[in-house]
Amino acid sequence: MKNKQLWINHIKGLCICLVVIYHSVITFYPHLVQFQTGFPEYVAKSWIYLNLYLAPFRMPVFFFISGFLITRYIDAVQWRDCVDKRLWNIFYVLLLWGVLQWLGISLINQWLAPDLVRNPTSNAAYSETLIQFATSMAKASTSLWYLYALVLYFLVFKSLRQFRVPVILMLLAVNVVISFAPLPWWGMNSVVRNMCYYGLGAWFGTQLMTAMKEFNLRQHPLICVAAALVSVALYLVNVPLVISLVSIFVIMKLFYVLDNWRESRADAFLNIVGTNTIAIYTTHRIVIEALSLFTLGQISAGRISDNLLLAILMVYPFVSLAICTVLGLGFRKLSRAAFGDMFFSPPAKLVTATQAR
Repeated sequence: MKNKQLWINHIKGLCICLVVIYHSVITFYPHLVQFQTGFPEYVAKSWIYLNLYLAPFRMPVFFFISGFLITRYIDAVQWRDCVDKRLWNIFYVLLLWGVLQWLGISLINQWLAPDLVRNPTSNAAYSETLIQFATSMAKASTSLWYLYALVLYFLVFKSLRQFRVPVILMLLAVNVVISFAPLPWWGMNSVVRNMCYYGLGAWFGTQLMTAMKEFNLRQHPLICVAAALVSVALYLVNVPLVISLVSIFVIMKLFYVLDNWRESRADAFLNIVGTNTIAIYTTHRIVIEALSLFTLGQISAGRISDNLLLAILMVYPFVSLAICTVLGLGFRKLSRAAFGDMFFSPPAKLVTATQAR
């Protein structure tokens, strides 16, 4: 693997780590602020607010990189040759893990928190009936909405590649509008909001990557300061588009510079995680649900001392990330060794049949 691919893979690794931390926070700390006071309450709220402020730095660059990596499929590969890797493979994983998350999280909730009230329409994983599950999946109201987006985005950007400039301008405008008039479904809201970043990567990624590499921060200090001030000002009035675009540039520039300073290694943590984003992304939500409900149960029952509780509140997202990473990588290895990787790739017969059509 070339260094160029390694530093990009490191960015993917960072993004999936931020996604795991995000879910670790939202499934744990909001339940604590209701009955914790003093310093523990302050720590819990700090994690919640930090999670919100990290939003512009989490998914935009993830989608930009995802779009950039499929530029060849968008421009040069025929539709029938895209079905397997770019459509069927992702749709298969989305459907399979949608069902596995639904079954797994339902069982975990019945076991660890049978009295906890969940809104069955808020997430496909909390559905009480097959109809609710299918409806939530169709509306992208699922923790797997990133996979949902990848399928939809590819269809849109390969179909409309002849209208790149007007379409991307429209999507940038939609990103701003949706900040003030969000869609009623959180998942679809996220899908629509992030579409412009994927499009920038898929349609203009090569040019933007070249510009990023050639841009010298020291030679343009006023531009950098102006971009920072404008992006923060707009973010404070609920327009995160500019700060998200700036974050894409800054994160890519940082990793590119670090790669030039010290050669990226294939055995680095972020590279390993970045190579296995799908495995960690699909499995982590089940692990997080079990971990958060178990820990909350121990806290509610008074089995955790005050000092230990404070320590848990300080480091919980990082511990959760470590557990989710180890289990995700381990399950991927098991899937490959024992099941022909059928948990992350369509069975060979289905793939062959799809390619033959």
